[in-house]
Amino acid sequence: MPIQYYIYLCLALFSIGIVGVLTRRNAIIVFMCIELMLNAVNLLLVAFSKVHNTAALAGDKTSMIGIEAQLFVFFIMVVAAAEVSVGLAIIVMMYRNVHSVDINFLNRLKN
Repeated sequence: MPIQYYIYLCLALFSIGIVGVLTRRNAIIVFMCIELMLNAVNLLLVAFSKVHNTAALAGDKTSMIGIEAQLFVFFIMVVAAAEVSVGLAIIVMMYRNVHSVDINFLNRLKN
């Protein structure tokens, strides 16, 4: 499969995530859109890694070039899991105090 298909898919997923973050008011949906953007980047990293590894294997069958991006994907997934756990804890505490998950309400907490 050509790399352009992966690029278009990742661009569409990332764009949907950005639109969701900028237009939604529900904090849970905003977190889901952030996760969608992170997964689009992960997919693109793995696609580029596969293409780069395939090109390296054409010259040398024992080459490990192109695997580094897949390691970055694991680190991104760990950071995303930590972000979700902290973010959901904040949302739960906000819901307990305010009885709403509307992110526009957070502006009123400054006073």
